[in-house]
Amino acid sequence: MSSFATNNVPSWQKVLRSFLLVVVVAGALYSGFLFFTTVRALVSRTTLPFVDNVVQTQNTPGRAPQEELPNIAQRKERINILLLGIDRRESDPGPWRTDTMILVSLDPATNSASMLSIPRDLWVDIPGYGESRINTAHSTGDKESYSGGGVALAKETVSTALGVPVHYYVRIDFFGFEKLVDAIGGLEIDVKEPIHDEEYPDGNYGTFVLDIPAGLQQMNGERALQYARTRHGTGDFNRMSRQQDVIMAAFDKVLKLDIPLSQVPHLIELAGNSLQTDLVLSEVLALIPIVQHLDRQNMQAAVIDGSMTESTITPAGWWVEVPDWTKIHPLVDQLFPPSLPSTVPSPSAVRAQLAQEDSRIELQNGTLTPGLAEETTESLRDFGFNVIRYGNAERSDYVHTLIVAYADKQYTVDTLAQQLGVEPENVIRRDDSAGDIDISVILGQDYLEVAKRQE
Repeated sequence: MSSFATNNVPSWQKVLRSFLLVVVVAGALYSGFLFFTTVRALVSRTTLPFVDNVVQTQNTPGRAPQEELPNIAQRKERINILLLGIDRRESDPGPWRTDTMILVSLDPATNSASMLSIPRDLWVDIPGYGESRINTAHSTGDKESYSGGGVALAKETVSTALGVPVHYYVRIDFFGFEKLVDAIGGLEIDVKEPIHDEEYPDGNYGTFVLDIPAGLQQMNGERALQYARTRHGTGDFNRMSRQQDVIMAAFDKVLKLDIPLSQVPHLIELAGNSLQTDLVLSEVLALIPIVQHLDRQNMQAAVIDGSMTESTITPAGWWVEVPDWTKIHPLVDQLFPPSLPSTVPSPSAVRAQLAQEDSRIELQNGTLTPGLAEETTESLRDFGFNVIRYGNAERSDYVHTLIVAYADKQYTVDTLAQQLGVEPENVIRRDDSAGDIDISVILGQDYLEVAKRQE
């Protein structure tokens, strides 16, 4: 995915857009929420031209002691974020059940993302409270004063049921969603088939008839919420697919957003307390390079649908979906496979392996960028590479970075290629000697983009 920031865009806008892109993929439950998550994190935890006072959240609800995301991201391990939508009305003090549950996963090792929609009536074990619908975990946690509240119990319940870690959550209510979608100009959604719902809830414990025609529709906040919530079709299963349509429409929309500075405080005011998350600024920053390199064609979406559950009525009279785990777990394994880099050695182990090979490296600048060899040498030495000298190459028109190996130093060559972003076809092996050099590196124009991403 190419970056949408240009050299002519002010720096604060670059930061804002990067944040938007991160939250769209990591927490895109609804499009309005996407923007608010970005702005809220940005305004409450860092300094921008329009912010006088900075607030740093110390105790975030639902956040259990855990390893911070920057460390997970550095090892390129999979990051899972639970998206929760609650039907909270202004006059309703709670506790609230979750109307929507979607697990989103980002894999920096493969530049991919996946999301799985979970039926709210799925019959699961609520850790410590017995079997119930999965959407009751949130309300139970709040009602029973569970450590971390309802969001923490919802995370634990989903993690236990699916057998994958849930690192973070983002929660949004519907009232804030409508206003925020309107504030960013609405969403364009391709409605695959006409919708006719004769019992859509009106927000006052009544219903009305909802009709949405098929085709490309420009939706304001109210209509987008109706599209995401209606149970037209096969009830919850079709509804979950539509929610994923909203997420992808939001992803596309945010790439086109041009948010004026004057609009930001208004959006923050509109959002109020509609959103809650346990992501803090350092973690959002760690997500930025991951999201910027996601491949739009490498994003998977799935729903736990009726083919994986059996509808039944409990002795208490509840209509529930009993899961067939023999069908669900293979889908989970496909969407959330263990990250290969989990077996990658730690930085100290990498340094030890490089020291064992003791490769002597010469670095040359094959571009017109002054000082590139010196800067890169410092970075490589900090990483553990033994760069014994650096300078300019005989030419400055190298398009691709080259690695020339004169000795059998396979680990160092592979690690160098990964660090410098060198493709396999640009790693050259030579049998002749180069004096006191084991490996020669010539930096090309393509390394400038690699260096920019690592800043």
